[in-house]
Amino acid sequence: MAVDFPKPVIHGGTGKRQRENTGKNLLDFSASLNPLPPRFAWTCDPGCLSSYPDNGYSRLKERIAQVFHRDTEEICVGNGSIELIRVFCSVVLSGKKTYHTTSPTFGEYELSARLTGAVATGSPETATVSFACNPNNPTGELYTRAEMLARFRVASSHGGILFADEAFIELADPSCSLVNETHESLFVLRSLTKSFAVPGIRFGYGFGDPELVAKIETARPPWSVNAYAEAFALEAFSHLDELELSRAYIVKEREDLRKKIHEIGLQCHPSSVNYLLVDCGRDAGLLCTQLEAHDILVRDCTSFGLPICIRVAVKTHEENTLLVEALAACVR
Repeated sequence: MAVDFPKPVIHGGTGKRQRENTGKNLLDFSASLNPLPPRFAWTCDPGCLSSYPDNGYSRLKERIAQVFHRDTEEICVGNGSIELIRVFCSVVLSGKKTYHTTSPTFGEYELSARLTGAVATGSPETATVSFACNPNNPTGELYTRAEMLARFRVASSHGGILFADEAFIELADPSCSLVNETHESLFVLRSLTKSFAVPGIRFGYGFGDPELVAKIETARPPWSVNAYAEAFALEAFSHLDELELSRAYIVKEREDLRKKIHEIGLQCHPSSVNYLLVDCGRDAGLLCTQLEAHDILVRDCTSFGLPICIRVAVKTHEENTLLVEALAACVR
């Protein structure tokens, strides 16, 4: 086995495992999900379970194409956004290519790149792929469309690709998206998980040059989007406009939560999305353990290289109040 084989990325969203292990009804702020998702009826025909899904996902891609005004040949789908990150990297970065990321950011970019044998470079001007998380995880920083286009121009100037991860952009500001840009040097990743608060249904989708998309679809494991995920996605794409209410709610609750966290002596980084990066000025691991005693889960950001920071989701007003009360008790 290779000595430098990478270790798995640490993720939040451990509520299910922790509840099963402890028997407690823990409140999970480690998973950044929409606190006010659209509600709608949807069904999956049980008859679908007796057949394999359409591996080309023609109907699903046609629906996405209608919503985003793209050609179906420019659309790929997968079992969550992470599967598409892995498959994209296997297609584009194999063969000792180079990749560029900023820090801190989502760890799956580096892991997926390294699994192909790609090598990190500190210069986006020379990278085969430059990863840009917008808004960024864990900081919550949102880059403007102009800033993202500038990154795209750097990548395309030498034949590289900008990988724009917009998994959270529907909960921030969709006008900053590059989803309507078409170019061989741009790949845009999206997800329904965060916006519709359905992490149990794994569904991600992406937009890119038809030649690249064809390779991704070939490399993707067959039938990776199951019948339930496909049925949910088909209905969810009819409710994207309802996320405007979610965004307004998040803005209000995020600011209220930020102020209350500041009042107990902790600092929050500016955020444009449904989570806050909190500088606690103390060991994050210890604080996380203390919060668990109050039945609260938060994201320890040590794995992001931020050992005195936690990331907390913006949830409902009542839930946010419980978080602040628990934080106040732990930092006295």
